[in-house]
Amino acid sequence: MTERHKDRPWLMRTYAGHSTAEASNELYRRNLAKGQTGLSVAFDLPTQTGYDPDHVLARGEVGRVGVPVSHLGDMRRLFQDIPLEQMNTSMTINATAMWLLALYQVVAEEQGADPGKLQGTTQNDIVKEYLSRGTHVFPPGPSLRLTTDMITYTVANIPKWNPINICSYHLQEAGATPVQEIAYAMSTAIAVLDAVRDSGQVPPEKFDAVVARISFFVNAGVRFIEEMCKMRAFSRIWDQVTRERYGITDPKRRRFRYGVQVNSLGLTEAQPENNVQRIVLEMLAVTLSKDARARAVQLPAWNEALGLPRPWDQQWSLRIQQVLAHESDLLEYEDIFAGSHVIEAKVETLVTESLAEIDRIQQMGGAMAAVESGYLKSELVASHAARRARIENGDEKIVGVNCYESTEPSPLTADLDAAIMTVDPANEARVVAALHAWRDNREESRAQDSLAALKATAAGDGNLFEATVECARAGVTTGEWSWALRDVFGEFRAPTGVSSAPVAVTAEAGTPLATVRAAVTRTAEELGSGRLRLLVGKPGLDGHSNGAEQIAVRARDAGFEVVYQGIRLTPEEIVGAALAEDVHCVGLSILSGSHAELVPDVLRRLCEAGASDIPVIVGGIIPNGDGVALKKAGVAAVFTPKDFGITEIIGRIVEVIRTANKLDPLEVPA
Repeated sequence: MTERHKDRPWLMRTYAGHSTAEASNELYRRNLAKGQTGLSVAFDLPTQTGYDPDHVLARGEVGRVGVPVSHLGDMRRLFQDIPLEQMNTSMTINATAMWLLALYQVVAEEQGADPGKLQGTTQNDIVKEYLSRGTHVFPPGPSLRLTTDMITYTVANIPKWNPINICSYHLQEAGATPVQEIAYAMSTAIAVLDAVRDSGQVPPEKFDAVVARISFFVNAGVRFIEEMCKMRAFSRIWDQVTRERYGITDPKRRRFRYGVQVNSLGLTEAQPENNVQRIVLEMLAVTLSKDARARAVQLPAWNEALGLPRPWDQQWSLRIQQVLAHESDLLEYEDIFAGSHVIEAKVETLVTESLAEIDRIQQMGGAMAAVESGYLKSELVASHAARRARIENGDEKIVGVNCYESTEPSPLTADLDAAIMTVDPANEARVVAALHAWRDNREESRAQDSLAALKATAAGDGNLFEATVECARAGVTTGEWSWALRDVFGEFRAPTGVSSAPVAVTAEAGTPLATVRAAVTRTAEELGSGRLRLLVGKPGLDGHSNGAEQIAVRARDAGFEVVYQGIRLTPEEIVGAALAEDVHCVGLSILSGSHAELVPDVLRRLCEAGASDIPVIVGGIIPNGDGVALKKAGVAAVFTPKDFGITEIIGRIVEVIRTANKLDPLEVPA
């Protein structure tokens, strides 16, 4: 056989981090020893949203979905014995991206590394946080300034670093069509590049260096032909935008550079073994085509819909990548789709429709204006509602969920509690104690002086990165850095998109929704309350609001009066709203694993307020054992990803309300 040239494989990463910096460091070193070629750091929600572990909103969230990094000492321990000058590190961090990169730079310098040689990426796309993921802190204007300052600093001082990846990943999980993914991501990129250009911090002759460091982070769903065409369309539009709008003449600097994680929220709790083949198909979408191949790939684990994956589960996902890259002949050939009239027609359609949507957003004033007006959010909520409706009526099939549901017992889930990793509940207290020790032992005057300088810079128009680096060196904490900027910039509550979302499921006579509407109306009449009122609450820091929004929209369409105030609420605020609005049911949505802490707190506060008769239901990624415990604590119903029928869920909520109020049960269709 003739020996063929083999391309270098993409960077292989595993998105990981949990409990403490020490535990995560051990996991990283173990994964690198298994052949992982890049690091992808998952930070916990307090770190992502700018809270220290001892803040009230951090309760139950510390170390749950990532590693807590509160200060320089944590960052040192996170990368101990890992030579950062030799690493390519991706950090999923947005509102606090500047802070975490400053900590990373200082640790690298302490290791003796040259910042000019550091390689990696900070996600740092705040627009998609307003739309889908919910870890934003500051209003759009100041957020864009932080991004701009970080880009200009890195281009000058850490030139091999990607200071932002424009992230369409979470848009798909929030319901975006391929056209919306492309258009919203490109509009964000335009807003960022315009801001950098207009800041005057980069000479025009060096602007091509800024463009060359812009990267993207995308999602790949199971429709892998469409997904591969999406990536080709992305590449063509990016080449056009950078050439025509910004005058970049060097084709290498116009190259579309992207990393990918395949669709995590598309994984199912029902028959989770099917997730393995879903992951493989989704990976093929971004690796089969050489002309549109990802620079870096990270795969979720088969059991992410059940809870936190174990190291073995992550190893399985890494091995999937390694088998494709090293055992197959994929990397030996030119683009195998070149010349395909089917692929070309699909790509052209995506390009045309995406450019039209980009123009529509530009006419509104750009991505930031479209965020503030609520246009982007309402479009996503509507798209997601339409997709959910297709799943529920069977037009969009998901094996094991709405078709082929019969199954043999799975050995993978024979012991559900052992099929995922759990975080020791005592971990949070240890992290908080370590934080207090850090504050007690630092040079307090230097820390306070650096914070004062940061606030003064924020109040002016200077670049914030140098002041941030000094805060890192002075021992400032994540929460202190964020609160200093909150004092100057304020905070932002993004539009929910619920009130303006159109009806996705009709309530014509004979339909399931019509039956549920009748049950809602009858129950309200029997209670003499005018309308049934449902509070949908998201306690804690979990910003994944897609499910909560879909429940709110469908409940509205079923005749409920819905109280939904968005994300990041304390149990106290949720109970206060429930009492003020005199609701008939409280629905809590939690995907971060903090349900064991936060739900009992809500129940306790309702009881203390004399409102224990208000039923509480909970939805989210909740292991079976935790669900049993929540019901014993007084929760009326627990919903997990296997409960995909939203109309059925609304019907069950009506029955919960009737049971709580001692009304006779009604027949509500499943």
